[in-house]
Amino acid sequence: MQEEINKIERKKIRVQEEKDNPIVLTAYPTASANDKRENFKKRKAREIEEQSQPLLKIIPLGGLEEVGRNMTLFEYQNQILIVDMGLQFPDEDMPGIDFIIPNIEYLKTEGKKILGVFITHGHYDHLGAIPYLIHKLNYPRIFTAPLTRGIILKRQMDFPGLKPLDITTIDKNRNQSIELGPFKITAFHLNHNIPDTIGLAINTPAGLIIYATDFKFDFQPVGDKPANLLQIASLANSGAKLLMSDSTGVENPGHSLSEKSIMENLETIFLKAPGRIIMATFASLISRLQQAIYLSEKYNRKVVIEGFTMKNNVAIAENLGYIKIKKGTIIDWKESFSLPPQKLTILCTGAQGESEATLMKVANKEHKYLKIQKDDTVIFSSSVVPGNELAVQNLKDTLAKQGAKVYHYKIMDIHASGHGYQEDLKMMISLVQPQFFMPIHGYFSMLKTHAELAQDLGIPAENIALASNGQIVELTKERISVTNKFVPANYVMVDGLGVGDVGGVVLRDRQTLSKDGIFLIIVLVDKKTGLLYSEPEIVSRGFVYMKESKKLIDQTKKIIAEIVSQCTKGNTFNESYIRNNLRDKIGLYLFQQTQRRPMILPVVIEV
Repeated sequence: MQEEINKIERKKIRVQEEKDNPIVLTAYPTASANDKRENFKKRKAREIEEQSQPLLKIIPLGGLEEVGRNMTLFEYQNQILIVDMGLQFPDEDMPGIDFIIPNIEYLKTEGKKILGVFITHGHYDHLGAIPYLIHKLNYPRIFTAPLTRGIILKRQMDFPGLKPLDITTIDKNRNQSIELGPFKITAFHLNHNIPDTIGLAINTPAGLIIYATDFKFDFQPVGDKPANLLQIASLANSGAKLLMSDSTGVENPGHSLSEKSIMENLETIFLKAPGRIIMATFASLISRLQQAIYLSEKYNRKVVIEGFTMKNNVAIAENLGYIKIKKGTIIDWKESFSLPPQKLTILCTGAQGESEATLMKVANKEHKYLKIQKDDTVIFSSSVVPGNELAVQNLKDTLAKQGAKVYHYKIMDIHASGHGYQEDLKMMISLVQPQFFMPIHGYFSMLKTHAELAQDLGIPAENIALASNGQIVELTKERISVTNKFVPANYVMVDGLGVGDVGGVVLRDRQTLSKDGIFLIIVLVDKKTGLLYSEPEIVSRGFVYMKESKKLIDQTKKIIAEIVSQCTKGNTFNESYIRNNLRDKIGLYLFQQTQRRPMILPVVIEV
């Protein structure tokens, strides 16, 4: 207590001295004031120096706080380099939507010049938006590896109205550098679950950026070479300013499984299978398809490939030498009918429980040629994409009930992620040794976990950029900063031939229809009397069954008559006024009676 009193007394004395000696204090500043002045000068000098340094903008249009829709812009003085142009599959609460693609409004800003587009690999979440966006960007030049180029061109054939694409093939093994304006880009080889995956070393005026797309380190891959660690370290040796690294697998400890381990487990199944083997996986999982084909050849099985995209991918990969297939291994359905079951393998899509995929059609007994038989072995060679768990479980149950022996990744290791786990991600950071770090590709919790991993390896928190879609990240030679400036990065939804014409209002209407249905009211109003010309007509879809809810429907008709009568007092007819009253009051009545909110659609006609 006494100490506090002493502090107060000392403060009073200091204040009094300042009052008594104002000239002295002004003429002879204290050391503290001098320090502040010097610090101010230094800070200003730093700001001036930073303003004179090259400033690079990094703008993610997708791929952050989500899995998919990957697209990143690198901008220097209005010159833009694009990396990837992917799509995302819709959530369960997006009825009728086919895909979601990036918003490119920012790229249409006057003065912006697109120098080129680099596509890192052949998965649709990295290239699937090209047919929807490339013509709106005036067909910029595309750079990618051979297999990815083949997949892009094949997909482009489904969009006949577009011009031919200008695609330059990259040789990732030659340290080939491509100069585009202020950027110099060198591709390097990475392992993923599709061949020809490339990372990018991007030399910019603000420093070297290493862009590590979807990757893992696999030292015993199947149908591919291990990632060249020396090449990555050599590219970063001059001093990597920034590492941008895939975060999808960051929540898994250890190293991701090698494809060699998957091969060994699959071989165990091939050895034991008494009848046909039906293997479902992603259409783009080239390495897994190669494994199945190799094992089929080893155990004297012929192979039928079912699924349009899978057939296309196998044909492209075989033509480019990424899949090796002996002559006569691949057969069609007609040839398969003459083979005993133990001599047949069927490769198909549908491991995610997709309604239109081959495996679901088989389970529903809708497939033209394939029906489940006793002793069939069904292999789900994929992990379950979040949100598909129930659909996949129902599919497995249906197949098991029909007599199949079902294997999936929870029973044994028959699928390996293409995304690096924690030890893989640590290895990438250690190889590159960047000054700054930016986690990419993943939900926010994944990005944050990856940022914490980088901190554990010695990268200071202030040197880590944790950004959102559309948020502008600024990079100079001295600093990285996540600004408060944003560009448009909202969802653009593809529905059939429509791109971007389905917005929030339409989506909410669809959600309402899917949850509570529709309640259509048709009323004819007598022009002379203002009363109902005839009994209201009601149509209910997805709300109540008319015959079983006769009492509710009859009472609703009475309330409709009362509302119309009140709205047309004095022989006035206002269609909009009647319609709005019917929507609001009938909607309230139906909710009170059922606790449901169907979409009310009143149709008012004067006769």
